[in-house]
Amino acid sequence: MGSADIVPGVSGGTIALILGIYERLVASIREGSSALGTLLKRDISGFRSHLSQVEWAFLLPLLGGILLAVVTLASFIEHQLEERPTIMAGAFFGLVIGSVVVAWALIKLPKPVHVVVVLGVGVALFFALGLGDDSVVSGPSGLQFFGAGALAICAMILPGISGSLMLLLVGMYTPLIGAVNERDLPTVGIFLAGAIVGLALFSQVLHWALSKHHDVVMAALVGLMAGSLRIVWPWPEGVDSSALSRPGDDGLQVLLAAVVGFVAVFVITRLAGSSTVSEQLPTA
Repeated sequence: MGSADIVPGVSGGTIALILGIYERLVASIREGSSALGTLLKRDISGFRSHLSQVEWAFLLPLLGGILLAVVTLASFIEHQLEERPTIMAGAFFGLVIGSVVVAWALIKLPKPVHVVVVLGVGVALFFALGLGDDSVVSGPSGLQFFGAGALAICAMILPGISGSLMLLLVGMYTPLIGAVNERDLPTVGIFLAGAIVGLALFSQVLHWALSKHHDVVMAALVGLMAGSLRIVWPWPEGVDSSALSRPGDDGLQVLLAAVVGFVAVFVITRLAGSSTVSEQLPTA
């Protein structure tokens, strides 16, 4: 998930979906945010109760893995995106398509309305991604960094939209990277505070939606992933542009990379041992 969130256009939530841990992740985050809420109300017993409901044995290794990936793989992925932008985008394209198949299999009782939701959300996001002008916010305030943190973390937890991409679309990606590189800890702290608040609030809404309207929410997530294919379309500039152009001379290499990404989704799903997904997927 950490390596996915580094790349604008690829979501860690997508990886959580294909691993079969998405709903467990949302539930644990929701319990953690509820614990913070009760602590603010000085309800110590409620705070302890919610903390006990968090799957720490699942969540802590996951967070550790995300952090490790960000630290160790960021430079490698950045280098590959610079040297082989279209091939890397092709691999991501195949990964997202495979993830769409996996996520659709998670809909318990597929109905025509779910197809409508997928198409509606997918088309809306596809065209929305084309509206980005790659502008950069000049001299952003602390409040803007706080809002960017809240917005980015909501995107990170949703399959199909990466936090990095969302920051790019609102012009806050470059200012944040600059703050990190300059070790501007107060600014980074404000961004992280916004992320914590955004995650706490959004996880409550998402958990409720999954509990009450599971299939509709899953269909919307499928639509988000399908719509995000625009940003990972390999040409003209890989994931650095939402513009669309015809395949180039490296079309065969990109196609092979896409196939590898597509197959990798099913291999990962099988190895993850997600019975919910595996029982519904066609055998290889």
